[in-house]
Amino acid sequence: MAPARRLNSLLKGRLCTNHSCIRRYSDFVRAATDSSNKSQIYISRSLDPYLNLSIEHYLLQKTPADSTVLFLYTNRPSIVIGRNQNPWLEVNLGLLRNDPLGVELVRRRSGGGTVFHDEGNVNYSVICPTLAFNRDKHAEMVVRALRGLGVDRALVNERHDIVLGNVPAPGDARPLKISGSAYKLTRLRSLHHGTCLLSSPNIRKIGAFLKSPAKPFIKARGVDSVSSPITNVNVPNTAFEQAVVSEFRDLYTGGELILVTEEAKDVPEIRKGFDELTSLDWIYSQTPQFTFSTHATEEDPRERPQLPGDLTDFQFRASFTVRNGSISKASFGFGGTSPVKDVDGVDGGLINKKLQEIESWRGVLSNLALPGMRSTLGSAGTFMDTLFGNGDRISTDVAKDFSRLERGAQSD
Repeated sequence: MAPARRLNSLLKGRLCTNHSCIRRYSDFVRAATDSSNKSQIYISRSLDPYLNLSIEHYLLQKTPADSTVLFLYTNRPSIVIGRNQNPWLEVNLGLLRNDPLGVELVRRRSGGGTVFHDEGNVNYSVICPTLAFNRDKHAEMVVRALRGLGVDRALVNERHDIVLGNVPAPGDARPLKISGSAYKLTRLRSLHHGTCLLSSPNIRKIGAFLKSPAKPFIKARGVDSVSSPITNVNVPNTAFEQAVVSEFRDLYTGGELILVTEEAKDVPEIRKGFDELTSLDWIYSQTPQFTFSTHATEEDPRERPQLPGDLTDFQFRASFTVRNGSISKASFGFGGTSPVKDVDGVDGGLINKKLQEIESWRGVLSNLALPGMRSTLGSAGTFMDTLFGNGDRISTDVAKDFSRLERGAQSD
């Protein structure tokens, strides 16, 4: 029997006939909190990224301090940023909001960089006592599972990622990455979770989602992602799940396999975590302080890409500081270092405004009473909308301008 069918048969048969091996949701909380349950295995059958991360957090908080837990889950299309990352810096929000794939934006509770999830990517999470934590131990466990499935070149690199050794990307000397990891350490419990690209149908689009057009204009605190060439390993999800469960059981004797479903949202602590992760304040306002500026400043002297069309001619200048998701300082104008036209009413009107609540920069700027500047103000608004993913659509001209900006930024 093929590996993928074998696990399906295993799950179906045991769920229906052998409740000592796989128990239903009604036993999930009891199993997780049982002080005698030292080796625990869970597989989620929900595709909700917010729910799966909330289940994971529950397991981190509620399982016994001396237990080791494996949790496997798959999410629908989503971009997951690290706890201390900036979505405006890491993600093309305009593409995310307008792409028919319906990609969701998620901020997880652990550190690390930004990753893309979909149904062709299985995520693994191992929770263990902090004294037993090792950044490579469970990545090596996953590597053994992959090698058992015929992915012989899988290995853990110096960054604790899983890559295909001796298989560099075309035009890139770096090995192809198939799995990245992130961590959350507490006094007693530590979490290591990672992705594994198995058969993502969206792999060619991932780079576009993770390329923010605003990046050349932002100076940020927090953690930047490190981009790497990626690939699928062409392994079925269920075969991967089975192989990882088997390797985990070899490391930690036994362990019942428990399926978790959407009903887990009824657990009060999980529901609370779910509500937090889905809130706009969590997704956006947890962003560390950053500054946006269209021009070089004393604090950020980097050369900026040339602005599109008439914005260069009229020397459009915009800068603002965002703290906890809200604009704390702002300056907009046209002209050189001494602006010939200040955009009165915009600077003050933006103070304390949450950046994610600005529906359209074009709307903010285009209604200002500046004689002869209406068209240019509209262009400035469209430019800002494209950077930050606001507005209903992105014009063809501006899209072309941003292709040029990206090429320019890559050549710098």
